[in-house]
Amino acid sequence: MEEWAPPERPVLLTPDSALVAEVYTSPNVDPRRGVAGPDMLILHYTGMEDGEAARRWLCMERSQVSCHYLIHEDGRIVQMVREADRAWHAGAGSWRGRDDVNSRSIGIEIVNPGHEHGYRAFPVVQIAAVIELCGDCGSRWPIARENVLAHSDIAPARKQDPGELFPWDQLFSAGIGHFTTPAPVTSGRYFGLGDEGEPVAAFQALLASYGYEVTASGVFDAATRLATIAFQRHFRPAKVDGIADMSTITTLHRLLTSLPSSPYAAAGIA
Repeated sequence: MEEWAPPERPVLLTPDSALVAEVYTSPNVDPRRGVAGPDMLILHYTGMEDGEAARRWLCMERSQVSCHYLIHEDGRIVQMVREADRAWHAGAGSWRGRDDVNSRSIGIEIVNPGHEHGYRAFPVVQIAAVIELCGDCGSRWPIARENVLAHSDIAPARKQDPGELFPWDQLFSAGIGHFTTPAPVTSGRYFGLGDEGEPVAAFQALLASYGYEVTASGVFDAATRLATIAFQRHFRPAKVDGIADMSTITTLHRLLTSLPSSPYAAAGIA
């Protein structure tokens, strides 16, 4: 049971965004390390029973977690850490071979009970606020569309948020993030846990090229399965099973070929 703590009060922290409705400062912050500023946006769900419980937790020193922004289900945006500072939202993980994601990113927590407390669709007004805030952050920092990511993308072994119900397609239509129409789920050839061979290594290489922490060993191991699940949650949510079917492979290939200066335009893994 959560310990009682005195209610936090808004303190003087000048918001970075005019969209911010409330300011509650988190003590869980330090300077960014080795970077001039963020070049990634990491989207989370809170995974708690309600938004106020999440806000209190993110402002408690003993939680050792924080974020730059919290977005309530009614669309209210709360700022907790300056964008110039390092919030403790991502934890251990990596993207495109770079760790310390906290130093490179802005963390946005989206109120939702998550898979453990009754995961549900995100309200329209909340997603509208997410889109507006992401665009606003992008006006201040050089964040490429392919660097707007799920927490599960950078930590597939630990996290599953914001999950398969998050409408990444709506963000993409509004100019936020990287996405493509998922290939239809069909029967046919697939790779799964324990499979081995050159086609598996080629699939692993594609995952790694997009950014996931996967080694092209040629063995479909647990790490590959978890990265595949994370990929499916983000880009092929119709079926999240960790199996590299042709729908998953085709969707991944489409994403890679649509990146600037992609070397994969003619690549195949058959």
